[in-house]
Amino acid sequence: MGTANFVLFGVCAFFALAGAVTTVAAQRPLRAAVALLVNIISLAGLYLTLSAHLLAAIQLLVYAGAVVVLFIFVIMLIGPAAEVKGKGEGLPGRTLAIAIMTMVTGTIAFSLVDAAGNWLALRSNPDFGTVEALGAELYSRALVPFEIVSITLLVAIVGAVAIARHRTEGEITEAKAVHAKAVEVREEAKAEAEAAAKATA
Repeated sequence: MGTANFVLFGVCAFFALAGAVTTVAAQRPLRAAVALLVNIISLAGLYLTLSAHLLAAIQLLVYAGAVVVLFIFVIMLIGPAAEVKGKGEGLPGRTLAIAIMTMVTGTIAFSLVDAAGNWLALRSNPDFGTVEALGAELYSRALVPFEIVSITLLVAIVGAVAIARHRTEGEITEAKAVHAKAVEVREEAKAEAEAAAKATA
């Protein structure tokens, strides 16, 4: 790794960590979204140090250019009135959260150490980081996880639309009319049943 790559890696790593911590610790949602943007741009820089130029471009286009903008739009539409002040979870809750995050971080760290040797071997491949190599890896050995993630995202999108969708005025009026018609039919059936019971008596 050259001097320029080392400096870029150090700067991007610092801002990635700072952005991640600020995203979690920020009290205001808009500041958290801006910190997330900083984290995403820093991760794109880290991808550049790994010679993964396609992933860096996708990181900027998809996450910085679409996801973060969507978050900011939602935050601005909801407004500051929807902001909920956090409540203290107490010592047991914080201890459990720290323990879980420590285990997750340790697992990721050990996985990265195990993958370091494979990464050094891949760096010698001239096709490393290209569209062809990524496509071959994604649609061969990583095909099943890729499809599972796609289905999960689709379910999340459908659930978000179903939860966030509000009825229009026309739909509300139509629903009220259907309900009134159902009540009318029920009353008529009840009256006919009572009339038939009296006639047979």
